[in-house]
Amino acid sequence: MSAFLIVDTQIKDPAMYDKYKMLAKPIAEKYGGVYRARGGALDVIEDTLWTPTRVVIIEFPDSKSARAFVDSDEYAPVKPIRTENADCTLFILEGD
Repeated sequence: MSAFLIVDTQIKDPAMYDKYKMLAKPIAEKYGGVYRARGGALDVIEDTLWTPTRVVIIEFPDSKSARAFVDSDEYAPVKPIRTENADCTLFILEGD
């Protein structure tokens, strides 16, 4: 069953976040990740629970692969670039 890593990001330092994107993408792809959306235009219909800002969706073959990416040794030194330069909500959603 596919799983989607979904991240809502409010970028604080665009230059550093561009560096993060360049480094994170090949690691996600190594774990089977395919970027389905990356900061495209949002048409928010309702926002009583959550107001998204910049959404990234990466599809993985399964939740185990998505978690392996997030927890990987390769991603460990890249993650602080994201956390220091953006506020994020990140979760894994299982899907069809």
